[in-house]
Amino acid sequence: MSKKATFLPFNLSLAPFLLVLLYFLLLSAVVVHGVQEKKILSVHNNIWSLTKSNEPSSSCFSHNLAKGRESSSTTLGMKHRGLCSGKTIDWGKKLRRALTLDNLRVQSLQLRIKAMSSTTTDSISETQVPLTSGVKLETLNYIITVELGGRNMTLVVDTGSDLTWVQCQPCKSCYNQQGPLYDPSVSSSYKTVLCNSSTCQDLVAATSNPDRCGGSNGVEKTSCDYVVSYGDGSYTRGDLGSESIQLGDIKVENFVFGCGRSNKGLFGGASGLTGLGRSSVSLVTQTMKTFNGVFSYCLPSLEDGASGSLSFGDYKNLTSVSYTPLVQHPQLRSFYILNLTGATIGGVELESPSFGRGIIIDSGTVITRLPPSIYKAVKTEFLKQFTGFPSVPGYSILDTCFNLTSYQDVSIPTIKMIFQGDAELEVDVTGVFYYVNPDASLVCLALASLSYENEVGIIGNYQQKNQRVVYDTKQMKLGIAGENCSI
Repeated sequence: MSKKATFLPFNLSLAPFLLVLLYFLLLSAVVVHGVQEKKILSVHNNIWSLTKSNEPSSSCFSHNLAKGRESSSTTLGMKHRGLCSGKTIDWGKKLRRALTLDNLRVQSLQLRIKAMSSTTTDSISETQVPLTSGVKLETLNYIITVELGGRNMTLVVDTGSDLTWVQCQPCKSCYNQQGPLYDPSVSSSYKTVLCNSSTCQDLVAATSNPDRCGGSNGVEKTSCDYVVSYGDGSYTRGDLGSESIQLGDIKVENFVFGCGRSNKGLFGGASGLTGLGRSSVSLVTQTMKTFNGVFSYCLPSLEDGASGSLSFGDYKNLTSVSYTPLVQHPQLRSFYILNLTGATIGGVELESPSFGRGIIIDSGTVITRLPPSIYKAVKTEFLKQFTGFPSVPGYSILDTCFNLTSYQDVSIPTIKMIFQGDAELEVDVTGVFYYVNPDASLVCLALASLSYENEVGIIGNYQQKNQRVVYDTKQMKLGIAGENCSI
């Protein structure tokens, strides 16, 4: 015998009440879900309210923080350059100027990428890639200190450059730096790289520097000259040498570097630059036998003024690292390129035809650049979730801006980038907004759109804060793990 369905009587007068109750239950579910995908930002708890770096410049010399379990790994402290000057800082002026310079750097990178990509694959050997550095910003880059020939040198960390260089005596034209210039004449371990050497030829191949061994006026040239030009007119010009370099507790002999005799640009008082790119002249390649082609860094948030770290060799303290393959682009072998397969805002998945394309990860660029279709999707979804706050006109490359002076804490949607292999980079809460004005009257979403869909995206250092980023050039993979980088 089949059972009949039983129906309970329904009072139609209760229908409006039940509908309202159902509406609030659904709304509360959405709100709970949103809280899980948002983070709290303390609007006025930031370094930009400071006017002076209180740390003496000597405290900015990095040191060996933690020796690896094996003798082939070492860790250096890494500071934000703007916190090491000991001078009065007009953060508002510097932050606005940084956006202009960052835009010049990205334009320069895109022009170089376009020129390199237009060359056929067969005509380019593995090392025939131009030097890939860009504009060095005065405020938003990071520095380490190494010993070069036994002398402390502060260097800007740049994964988009190959050649490491410092300002040298005698100097024809040098910018002001903190501390003395490197003087090869007083070093017993310094050696000049000769023009007809294989090392000099490697430089020509790796950087597209012209071969200048012919000399002039019948005098044969002996030194190996180099020139590196940057997108804003900055440059370094000098000759190659080799010297011992001390990275933490590990010394590397016969390290080839540029001795800059004529240098110009916004290098922020640093002694020079360390190139962590992938060509034959980079620090990574030169130390391959010592560190196995592995390095990692953790960039601290600028708000607390703490140090991060740069590690060479296997970093044993890593947990929960997700890896994604490094894309092998035949024309852009010096860049670190990832396959960006997706992104979420507050847990909502975005759609764009440009997902599945390569994107460069770079420690020298500040603001992340996205193809227009991806940026439009990010902006649209972000504005859906970040509502009720007064909007203001954009500034420079940033077009999604707010006035948050009346707020102490704000809840902001999480931003995640997803890469091949399901590796994720969740942007730290301090990397979502950029303070154009230190008083929070002009705070902008810290992402920008590229001009054209076919340009290559770039993940900047502002969105890499409080992440351990592991570069394994031998296994051709990159690892990402959330980490509190402040030490």
